[in-house]
Amino acid sequence: MAQLHRGRRLMGDINVVPYIDVMLVLLIIFMVTAPLLAQGVKVDLPKASAEPLPPDAQEPLVLSIDRQGRLFLNVGGTPNVAISEEVLTARATAAMRRNPDRAVLLKADESIPYGRAVDAMVILQHAGAKKVGFTTQPLATRKPMGATADTAAGAAAAPTATAPAAGTAAAPAG
Repeated sequence: MAQLHRGRRLMGDINVVPYIDVMLVLLIIFMVTAPLLAQGVKVDLPKASAEPLPPDAQEPLVLSIDRQGRLFLNVGGTPNVAISEEVLTARATAAMRRNPDRAVLLKADESIPYGRAVDAMVILQHAGAKKVGFTTQPLATRKPMGATADTAAGAAAAPTATAPAAGTAAAPAG
């Protein structure tokens, strides 16, 4: 009988080393995949000294125009696929009918012709947008005049949305 009690004793501790290993592996996986999940279209935004808009309960309707002048809308099944002006009109009209007070922002590359941005604003106004705001970068990240995005220092700052002000939207349609 004495030999039965000399055997192994029950251990009341939990070995947490395997859990820490799993946590570190998951951390590395998420750190590697997080930049790949960034949504959006590559756009070099113009700079402005406006205050950021307060956060809203509903995501704003964002029309992006890339360097080639292609249109992208954050509404629909494929926000990273270029759409035609007809598709843009249909999607924006449907979104504005669901919520007429939804904020509308234009995120245009600074190298596109001004007329392309105005055309996009007119389409958004025909769709029912009362005000169209611009998405810009803060002045702190301004690159020198004539510098490209590759040569600018600090050009990777987060974009901010500027409040719609007088003159930021095209003339009312109709």
